[in-house]
Amino acid sequence: MADNGVDNTHNVEAQENQPQHEYSISDTHNKGNKAMPVHGCRVTFLTAKKTKVSVTHIKRLREVAGDDITFTEEDMDGLLLPHNDTLVISLNVLDFRIKRVLVDPGSSANIIQWRVLEQVKLTKSIIPTTKLLAGFNLARVITIGESLLPTNAEGVMETTLFEVVDGDMGYNIILGRPWLQEIKAVPSTYHQLLKFPTFERLKQIRGDQTAARKMNAISISGSKGKEPAT
Repeated sequence: MADNGVDNTHNVEAQENQPQHEYSISDTHNKGNKAMPVHGCRVTFLTAKKTKVSVTHIKRLREVAGDDITFTEEDMDGLLLPHNDTLVISLNVLDFRIKRVLVDPGSSANIIQWRVLEQVKLTKSIIPTTKLLAGFNLARVITIGESLLPTNAEGVMETTLFEVVDGDMGYNIILGRPWLQEIKAVPSTYHQLLKFPTFERLKQIRGDQTAARKMNAISISGSKGKEPAT
């Protein structure tokens, strides 16, 4: 059977013949060895022989007392280096494992493709409404609705509001600041990790570098006239 994104384990992948467009609004942060507030957290960037990014949560709602979110060079074990990859993960939505999910702190919205909802037979969940989303290059797309869907990130359940688009975004889902801040997650593209606190312990989701590079290849081939990506 052809890999159309859904199998018996309910995996959903993006179509591979579509160019990549990221409908998001980018933020700019100052660099330096300083503490910066990030959605209720204090983030400290340290320059040392080993890179260490320590995050201390000011308001402890879900996290284990005394735990910080820390990124070290050990987190890079097993990565394909050197890399300049985006952070692409898989996420459980209802009973489906959705692949090719872009983690984008620069996006002010969570976005899902209409064809993904169609594929998993969830189009009835769409609430008709229209919004105008603008990308970093001022490209605009009009949404066709919204959908409230339960998401499961390593046991952390949230009801997530998605903007539904019908276009050639490439990714199945874009997780923006609303979702990241809701679960108090801290992403690192450099370490290819998404870490977040829970009552039990700190949890993490590893990025899929192969998927990230395939999506980048699709984007490049699309800009050259939709040449085959593989």
